[in-house]
Amino acid sequence: MEIYNTLTRKKEPFVPLEEGKVKMYCCGPTVYNFIHIGNARPICLFDVFRRYLEYRGYQVTFVQNFTDVDDKIIKKANEEGVSAAEIAQRYIKEYETDAKGLGVRPATVHPTVTGHMEDIISIIRTLIEKGHAYQAGGDVYYRTRSFEQYGKLSHMPIDELESGARIAVGEQKEDPLDFALWKAAKPGEPYWDSPWGKGRPGWHIECSAMSRTILGETIDIHCGGQDLIFPHHENEIAQSEGASGKPFARYWMHNGYINVDNVKMSKSLGNFFTVREVAEKFGYEPIKFMMLQAHYRSPINYTLEVIQQCQASLKRIYNCKDKLTLTLEKAPVGAMTPQQKETIDGFQRQFIAAMDDDFNTADAVSAIFELVRQINTDCDRNPLLGKDYFLYAQKLLDTLLDVMGIVIPRQQDQQLPSQVQELVNRRAQARKEKNFALADQLRDEIAALGYEVKETRQGTQITKK
Repeated sequence: MEIYNTLTRKKEPFVPLEEGKVKMYCCGPTVYNFIHIGNARPICLFDVFRRYLEYRGYQVTFVQNFTDVDDKIIKKANEEGVSAAEIAQRYIKEYETDAKGLGVRPATVHPTVTGHMEDIISIIRTLIEKGHAYQAGGDVYYRTRSFEQYGKLSHMPIDELESGARIAVGEQKEDPLDFALWKAAKPGEPYWDSPWGKGRPGWHIECSAMSRTILGETIDIHCGGQDLIFPHHENEIAQSEGASGKPFARYWMHNGYINVDNVKMSKSLGNFFTVREVAEKFGYEPIKFMMLQAHYRSPINYTLEVIQQCQASLKRIYNCKDKLTLTLEKAPVGAMTPQQKETIDGFQRQFIAAMDDDFNTADAVSAIFELVRQINTDCDRNPLLGKDYFLYAQKLLDTLLDVMGIVIPRQQDQQLPSQVQELVNRRAQARKEKNFALADQLRDEIAALGYEVKETRQGTQITKK
């Protein structure tokens, strides 16, 4: 397995610190609003990478934080007249709803900043003791020039960084390049006691502290969006390695941006979409599938046509699974031949080769569709092949889809609007009571709301039209 390492700008063989185990940290959302489709890309992708590592036999400790202390959270809380903690908890729950819809599993640990304040204070204290940080009034700053390798992740020379650095009004920095580790409390803001007075941590130190506390001083993989390379991840390296004297992460992985109709997504341009907004129109699964169709380091262009194509592609998989279920009911009992097994195993090897090559989900999806094509062909032309063959093909298809976190289970059924869900429940009761006239009437009412009802061998399926 090879991974492209942002630190070295090349693919490298993946060799974990400890054989058979992977320590992985992914920067999570700042919880002040619904996640947008740009936030969703790393959330979806790195969950898939974790799933694949587990599929390959690794024991993965996957950490994804929630930033629950931030200027944006405080601003939102002040606007609504509630506490910052209330805003954070509300949007953590909304994140969990969207993550479940996207087929994203919970992390091994979801740490919060507020839950690791002592760890943050401890690492800042260590940095001061080692000369990498200094107190200025109630603030504490990282002494950037004290870390000789600063810029090694972003590959930006210190002189170039210096030209764009400024000291804002009220800051007491020694150098424009220095950045805040601890911020003195301002009126009306949440704060915590520290050796430097009441305040709260800077953004960058939070991830360094949480990663070190949960995973240790050196981890295998640190990942996040491309926009985090500088300054966030660059500063994490300076802090973590400045405190420990050891390498922070062996592999740095960053996903590309999402554009909307070939234009960078921006609230000011009116092309800003939350996951919830898109899911209400198209369901969650097409969003997840869109993330998998391109290599993670490449940009994605979100358009109406793209999301509709994703819906159509997923329908091909669902239809294949339904066809396979019906074929299995008719297939005679019979052993699978070595040649038949080799045919199916070839698709598995193709999938593994793609994912082993820097998690190439685009080629892995192609392997799945070639398997789907083979299954459809055999169901149509060779329905009397032995049951063992079709069961073997079914098991592989379900396994590969599970690695990708799509199709299992049908997430649309779990995320219906309340009005539609109520009609679905009433229709199910009507069918149970054999009141088919009422069931047909309720089907029409569901259709009028934009949803299609389909009866399959696996039960009633409700999909967005």
